[in-house]
Amino acid sequence: MDTSHVELLAPAGCFPSLTAAINAGADAIYFGLGNLNMRSVARRSFDVDDLPEIMSRIKEAGIKGYLALNTVVYDNELDKARTILTHAKEQGVDAIILADMAILQICKDLDLPVHLSTQLSISNYEALQFYTPHCERIVLARECSLTKIRVIHEQIQSNQLLGNTGRLMEIEAFAHGALCIATSGRCSMSLFHEGLSANRGACRQLCRRSYKVTDSDTGQEMVLDNNFVFSPSDIAVIDILDQVISSGVSVLKVEGRGRAPEYVHTVITAYRKALTALQEDRYNKEFVEELFTDLKTVYNRGLSTGYYLGKPQEWSKRYGSKATHTKTIVGPVTNFFTKLNVAEIHAQAAPISVGDKFAIIGPTTGVLEGTITDLRVDEKSVETAPQGCRFSIKLPSRVRRSDSFYHMKPAQEPVKQA
Repeated sequence: MDTSHVELLAPAGCFPSLTAAINAGADAIYFGLGNLNMRSVARRSFDVDDLPEIMSRIKEAGIKGYLALNTVVYDNELDKARTILTHAKEQGVDAIILADMAILQICKDLDLPVHLSTQLSISNYEALQFYTPHCERIVLARECSLTKIRVIHEQIQSNQLLGNTGRLMEIEAFAHGALCIATSGRCSMSLFHEGLSANRGACRQLCRRSYKVTDSDTGQEMVLDNNFVFSPSDIAVIDILDQVISSGVSVLKVEGRGRAPEYVHTVITAYRKALTALQEDRYNKEFVEELFTDLKTVYNRGLSTGYYLGKPQEWSKRYGSKATHTKTIVGPVTNFFTKLNVAEIHAQAAPISVGDKFAIIGPTTGVLEGTITDLRVDEKSVETAPQGCRFSIKLPSRVRRSDSFYHMKPAQEPVKQA
């Protein structure tokens, strides 16, 4: 199968994730800035001042960078939005992901390419055709099945429907990551209960909690088979990737701007391998099962094909992540000897042993993973480096001082944070 036209689109909410996405083989990266994006209160979120550095790294890598400005926007924020978009134009941002027509108008004024967000819930060809004069790409509603996507794609092809840049209209769809119970993520649960709008990037994820139903007259509680009744499992299409691409999807979007760098590294690496395998006719069940094993090591609430196959959605079985592995901080990299490719690490927080899996994460390094085969303390080989000491290991590539060294180990209990 020819996958050369397919764009693998990675999320980034911090510089380690950005570097991880680039190193893992992303074709493009999307990110938000400040409080006008759907991940504005995420633990990992760029600020406007980061934009020059973001785009410098993206351009140096020879890939594309898209700014997500897809929140609800009020009148008193339009000047701020214009300032951000003007800055985006100056820094060479390749496109703006948006859902508000006022933001679209500003993009037209500034001659900025537009990608319409899934927040618009575009689910049929007529709606897509309506928006076509204003954009070059549309992220379809997450509720669309592959059958519905194929119908839309076939009409784009037969009618030779061109976007506003003169190219055939592109279809983007979510390939991996969180799925919201609300229509295309447009949920008001956080706003209703806590005054914090998910559509303003402030989702409190109340849907991910467990609930019980109580009869207000009798006080009797109803026991449900699954009390996580609002929490769908995550999307993962790596086992139906051939079907997704055949349906007409040309952009595979990975959700996760708030996720940890190792999540971005692992997921993008897996989908890049799958696309290459499809191109080289090596894509088979056994190969996919190996990729699934990798995907399950990082944050997930269970993995399913979402709505793509027209089946009832699967639900999370517990709160938080079902990742098979978790990370424990050991300490910072204190030195790196370039000629020897040896790193010195201070085991401030925990010991580390031969045979342990590790990850080194940093803004310029991204994510470097491996297994310790030789461990040295005071230039002597040891089986374990105790907490408090400085140890050294040989690495396949460079890391930097102040990078964080983590012990990656099997999860013992549900992980509540990325």
